[in-house]
Amino acid sequence: MHFEISQFVALFCAIALLIILISKFKFHPFLALIITAGFLGIAAGLSPTQTIKSFEKGFGGVLGSTGLVVGLGTMLGGLMLESGAADKIANTFIRLGSVRMIPLTICIAALIIGLPHLFDVSFVMLVPLVYAIARRTRSQLMRIGIPLAAGLYIAHGLMLPHPSPTLAMTTYGADAGLCMLFGILLALPMIILCGPLFTRWALKVFPDLRRQDFSQQDIEPEAIDPARHHSPTFFLSMLTILLPPILMMLKTLAKGHLAADGNASMLLNTIGDPIVSLLIAVLFAIWALGIKSGLTMAQLQKILGKCLGPCAAIILILGAGGGLKEMLLATNVSKLIADSALHWNISPLVLAWSVAALIRIAIGSATVAVVTTAGIVAPLAAHSGVNLELLVLATSTGGLMLSHVNDSGFWLFKEYFQLTVAETLKSWTLLVSFISLLGLIFVLLLDMFVG
Repeated sequence: MHFEISQFVALFCAIALLIILISKFKFHPFLALIITAGFLGIAAGLSPTQTIKSFEKGFGGVLGSTGLVVGLGTMLGGLMLESGAADKIANTFIRLGSVRMIPLTICIAALIIGLPHLFDVSFVMLVPLVYAIARRTRSQLMRIGIPLAAGLYIAHGLMLPHPSPTLAMTTYGADAGLCMLFGILLALPMIILCGPLFTRWALKVFPDLRRQDFSQQDIEPEAIDPARHHSPTFFLSMLTILLPPILMMLKTLAKGHLAADGNASMLLNTIGDPIVSLLIAVLFAIWALGIKSGLTMAQLQKILGKCLGPCAAIILILGAGGGLKEMLLATNVSKLIADSALHWNISPLVLAWSVAALIRIAIGSATVAVVTTAGIVAPLAAHSGVNLELLVLATSTGGLMLSHVNDSGFWLFKEYFQLTVAETLKSWTLLVSFISLLGLIFVLLLDMFVG
C-alpha cells in the first residue's frame, strides 16, 4: 500500500510541477514536459538510465505516427491557404445565403478550411476576410468574427489531423475513420449552436461587443488580388480538403464487408491510413491547387517549407508528451490508475474530459492538456470497455475548456479584433467554454447509442 501511495504522490507532484513550470516560470511546454517526465521517473523509483531510455522510447513512438500526420496536415493546409483555395471556399459559402445567413455560412466555411491546418495559422490568415465581409455587408465585426473562431475551434478540437485529437487517437489506439465520423456528427449541431445562435446571444447580452459596427460606412469595392487571379475552382478546393476524411471513413465502412485478406480490403486499409490518406491529399493538392493554377514547383517547394515552421513546436510537444506517457507505463503508475479506476463510480469519458479541462485551465495549452491526459487515462481504456473514438473526442474537447489570459489564442482574438480584455472574456472565453461543454454533452449522448 505504501508503494502504491508513493506512486500516486509522484504522479500528482509531476502534474503540479508541469503546471508550475509553464504557468509560473513560463517554461516552454516542450522543456516542461521533458523535466516533468524525468522527475516522474526518478520519483517513482527508476534509475536515471531507465528514465532516459523510457523517455526516448515514448518520444520516438509518438513521432513515428502523430508527427507525420501533423506535418502532412500542415502542408495540406499551407497549400490551401497560399493557393487561394481557402478564400474560394469561404467566399463561395458566403455567397450561398443572404446577409442574415452569414454567421452560419462563415462558421461552416471556417470548419472546412480549418480541417488540415493549425488554429493559429488559419485564424491569422482569415481575419482579413472577416473585416472585408463586415464592411461589405455593413455588419458588426463580432457578428462575423465569433462564428469564424467557432468554426476553426470546433475543427481544432474534433477533427483529424489536428494535434490534440490525433495524439489522443494514437494513444488510445482508436480508429481514424470512426474518429472522423463521430467528429463530424458532433460538429454539425455544434456549428449551429456555437456559430449563429451563440453569436446572437452574445451580441444581445453584451452590448459592448457591438461597438465595432460597419453599418454606417460606405461599402468599399471588392479588391482583386492579382496573386489570386488563377485560384483553383471551388470543386477542386473542396475535393482536396475532403480527400483525407473520405479515404479514412471508406476504410472504416469497408470493415466487415470485404474479405480481410482480399486485394480490395488491403487497398482500402492502405489508402485509409491517416498518413497515406494525407500524403495522397498533399500530392493531389500540389497538382490541383498548385501546378494547375500556374504555380511552379519552386514556388510550391517554398510554400511547403514555409508552412512546416509553425508545426515544429507542436510536433516536439507531442513527442515529449509521448515520453511522459511512456514514463507512466515504465513506473507502473498507469497500471495502478487502471486498477483503481475499476472502483471509481465515474465514466471514463467524464474523467478524461475533466482532467483535460483542469490542466488546460491551469496551463493554457490545449495540446499539453490532451497529451498529459491521454497518458493518464489510456490504461483505463483497455479495462473499462469505453468506446475509444468517443474517448478521443472527450479528451480533446476537454482540452478546449476556459481559454483565458494564459492561452495564446485568447490574445490572438483580442489583438486582431481590437477588443479589451473584458470583451475578449465575454466573447472568446465564453465561446470556447461553450464548445467544450457541448462537446462533452454530445459525446455522452452519442455514447448512449454506440457505447
